[in-house]
Amino acid sequence: MKVLYEDNHIIIVSKGAGEIVQGDKTGDTPLSETVKAYIKEKYAKPGAVFLGVVHRLDRPVSGVVVFARTSKALARLNEMFRTGSVQKTYWALVQNKPQETETTLTHYLVRNEKQNKSYAYDHERPGAKKAVLDYRVIGQTERYHLLEVHLHTGRHHQIRCQLAAIGCPIRGDLKYGAPRSNPDGSISLHARSISFEHPVSHLPIYVEAPVPTEGPWQGVV
Repeated sequence: MKVLYEDNHIIIVSKGAGEIVQGDKTGDTPLSETVKAYIKEKYAKPGAVFLGVVHRLDRPVSGVVVFARTSKALARLNEMFRTGSVQKTYWALVQNKPQETETTLTHYLVRNEKQNKSYAYDHERPGAKKAVLDYRVIGQTERYHLLEVHLHTGRHHQIRCQLAAIGCPIRGDLKYGAPRSNPDGSISLHARSISFEHPVSHLPIYVEAPVPTEGPWQGVV
């Protein structure tokens, strides 16, 4: 875990691929508990440490995660994420070159709970949720293309599903059509940056997470 920003109300960290943000049935130690332990030790906090989970990243994804350190910050951040006033930028590595170097994608996603997977359609259908994102190609190597992605909506597996729908599955993402997995079980999707108005001080916050130093990211960025 790398701390990117912290104050009395919020803490922003860089999550490694493979970490879970919040506890699940695997029983693995979640990032939230690691952050709590860090706060307890650094500030010699007696008793339980308050930490609010504001949003999540899929387990195989790396990058920026924001936590709230006070109930006031948690309530306000929850509302900011709900209303879309938090700007998130993602980087994705894909093998297939997109037809357009820069465009907006709009799909209607249907989530299959049993498969933990979403399916993209070009038209509305029962149970579907509208999904919108922008992407642009910002780099490439002999084998991969680097896309910068901005979300307008926050749907289940949205980036993974929408890029796969245009024939550009993310490197290592077997669930959405990548030909092979990454050796470490990650997918090459990185939550690069986040920006928002501080929930208490109202100052502008902008934080970037360093790109993973291993594997296919080298030579692309």
